[in-house]
Amino acid sequence: MDARDVVKRPVITERSAEQMEEKKYTFEVDVKANKTQIRKAIEEIFEVEVDKVNTMNYKRKFRRFGRHEGYKPARKKAIVTLTPESEEIEFFEA
Repeated sequence: MDARDVVKRPVITERSAEQMEEKKYTFEVDVKANKTQIRKAIEEIFEVEVDKVNTMNYKRKFRRFGRHEGYKPARKKAIVTLTPESEEIEFFEA
């Protein structure tokens, strides 16, 4: 799997913005990716050193809109902690 296939997008919320001060970054990743693949992908894309990776799996959810019904897709979220020596990841550049 290519690094860009593993990491889909950063998750920007109030909580994840607070965690960025502690060098913890949140990403939505491929459902089939494991922690080792996520670590290698983040290190390759952003050129930083990763200390640890925590993952969370979200099951697909049933949704109905009027008479139409279906499922929202399952997703996986990873919180990546960088080493104290590594630089920060800049999502927004002025």
